[in-house]
Amino acid sequence: MGEFLKPIFVFGLLLPLFLSSVSAQTCQSQRFANRVYPSCNDLPVLGSFLHWTYSAGNGSISIAYRAPLSSAGWIAWAINPTGSGMRGAEALVGVRYSNGSTDVFTTQITSLSPTMQKQRLSFAVDNLRAEVEGGSMTIFADVQLPSGRTNINQVWQQGPVSDGTLESHPLTGGNTQSAGTLDLLSGVGAGSGDTRVRRRNVHGVLSAVSWGTLMPLGAIIARYVKVFKSADPVWFYLHVACQTSAYAVGVAGWGTGLKLGSDSAGVTQTTHRNIGITLFVLGTLQVFALLLRPKKDHKYRFYWNVYHHSVGYAVIVLSVINVFKGLDILDPSKEWKRAYIGIIIALGAVALILEATTWPIVIKRKQGSSEKSHHGVNGANGYGARHSQGV
Repeated sequence: MGEFLKPIFVFGLLLPLFLSSVSAQTCQSQRFANRVYPSCNDLPVLGSFLHWTYSAGNGSISIAYRAPLSSAGWIAWAINPTGSGMRGAEALVGVRYSNGSTDVFTTQITSLSPTMQKQRLSFAVDNLRAEVEGGSMTIFADVQLPSGRTNINQVWQQGPVSDGTLESHPLTGGNTQSAGTLDLLSGVGAGSGDTRVRRRNVHGVLSAVSWGTLMPLGAIIARYVKVFKSADPVWFYLHVACQTSAYAVGVAGWGTGLKLGSDSAGVTQTTHRNIGITLFVLGTLQVFALLLRPKKDHKYRFYWNVYHHSVGYAVIVLSVINVFKGLDILDPSKEWKRAYIGIIIALGAVALILEATTWPIVIKRKQGSSEKSHHGVNGANGYGARHSQGV
C-alpha cells in the first residue's frame, strides 16, 4: 500500500503545518510602552481585549482597551453602573477618521440610538488618550469606579465612521453579544450572551470540521486513492468512514444551529439557515443512498454513480460556502478565517497534485484495456474509466 499512502502522508504533513502556523492572539502576548497591567481579559467577541490595574486604596482602575481598527471607525468600552446592557452605559470612545487623525472622549448612552456626543460621566476619568498601532486602537484611561465596586457591568462596541460622523454599529454577529460582567479582582468575566457565544462557537467548529473539511477529504479519497490497485478495498472503507463521520458531526452542528435559532428570536440568518437545511437534506440522502448502492455490474449502477457524484460535489461546494457565511456571522478574529482558508488551500493543492499523478495511470490502463479488447480479451481491468466503479 506504500504507493497510495504517499499522497495521504503528504497531506497529513501539510494540514498540521497550516493549522500550527495560525494561532489566535491573546491579551497575555500584548505589551504597552512604559505601562504594565497585571490583569487582562480576552473579551469573547469583536476581537477585543481589556487590560487593567486595580488600586484598592482609592477604588480605581487604570485600563487599556484594545480593539481592531484598521481604517476609519470607532471603538468604545463602557461601564454600566445601573444595568447590564447598552442603555445606561457610560463610555470611553476612540475614533479614527479617514484622514488618519484620532480623537478620544467620553459619552453617556441614554438610548438605543445614541448620538455619541461628548459628555462628562458620573464618575471621574483621567489621563484619557488613544493610540493606533498596526490594525488596532487602544484606549487608555484612569477610571474611578462607581461606588468603589470591584464587580462591574461592562459593554464594548465598535462601528464605522462616514464623512466624519460616527455611525451606528452593526446589529448582527458579535456586536449583539458585547456585554457582560467582570470581576476586577479575579479577572473572571461572564457575558449575558456568553452561553450563546459558546454555543455559536461550537456550532461553527462542528460545521467547519464536518461539512467543510471531512466531506472534501472523503471525496479526495474516493476520487484519487482508489486509482491505486493496492488501495482496493481500503479506499472504500476510508471514504465511508470519513463521510459518515462528517455526517454525524455535521448533524450535531446542525442541531446546535437549530437551538441557536430558537434562542435568537427576531434574528434570522436566512441564507446561512437555508443552505444548512439543504446540506442536511442532501447529506441524509447520501447516507441512505449507501443502503441502495447497486452492485458494479447492475444495470442501474451507472445512474447511481451519476446521482452520488452530483449530490456529493454539490454538498462540498455548498459546505464551503456556508462555512464562510458562518464565519461572517460569528465575526471571530481574522486568524480563524485564515486558518480555514489554509485548510481549503491545502485540500485543493493535494487534489491538484493527485489529479496530475493519477491521470497518467488511468490513461495507461485505458490504453491497455483497448489493446486487450482488440485481441479479443475482455477489457475489464479493475478500474476502467475514472468513475466507472463509483463509490
